[in-house]
Amino acid sequence: MQTEQRPVIAILGGSGAEGSGLAFRWAHAGYPVIIGSRSAEKAAAAAQQINTALGREAARGCDNPAAAAAASIVVLTVPYAAQRATVEEVREALTGKILVDVTVPLKPPKVNRVQLPDGGSAVEAIQRLLGDQVKVVSAFQNISAHHLKDLDHVIECDVLVCSDDRAAADTVIGLARDIGLGAWNAGVLANSAAAEALTSVLIALNQRYKVPASGIRITGIPR
Repeated sequence: MQTEQRPVIAILGGSGAEGSGLAFRWAHAGYPVIIGSRSAEKAAAAAQQINTALGREAARGCDNPAAAAAASIVVLTVPYAAQRATVEEVREALTGKILVDVTVPLKPPKVNRVQLPDGGSAVEAIQRLLGDQVKVVSAFQNISAHHLKDLDHVIECDVLVCSDDRAAADTVIGLARDIGLGAWNAGVLANSAAAEALTSVLIALNQRYKVPASGIRITGIPR
């Protein structure tokens, strides 16, 4: 695989279930992947798990600031409680880059109840924090981590991609499709509130119908 021709992707919070699952899929697809974590040792261990599973050196790990500095696309997969602090920690490294924010404003223990922050979208708040120097894209909130590491499993959930920058949104749609996911431009970043809220709805469906990973499909658009 010609990984040198593809952008380097850093996944902050990449040792967690969602982050490591996305990292695994991108590494398998040939993208150079950096796992970021508050702990460099934890990040290195998560990267080694990916390398062992793929049988090659496809990922490496380091702390969040080093990961953000070394990548051209940064993906934020930390819990909502850590979202702002993590962004502030790596803020200087994000200038001129795409930040893909996967944040869902879940507030345990009532994670099956929609609890959007004041102002609507948790991701849009990060764009306001960072300003125009960073292209923030909202995506992947509705993808369950349950099947991400099973490459034979077809994930029956589409990705809603929201951004105020159309070119950045198109880039992230490409990243999603490269790992076997259907992805659609769902409009401006303010629309991320709908995707964020849907996660709690899907959690409620999982609990009610005792399934691990319900999802959404966009119909009426040719695939």
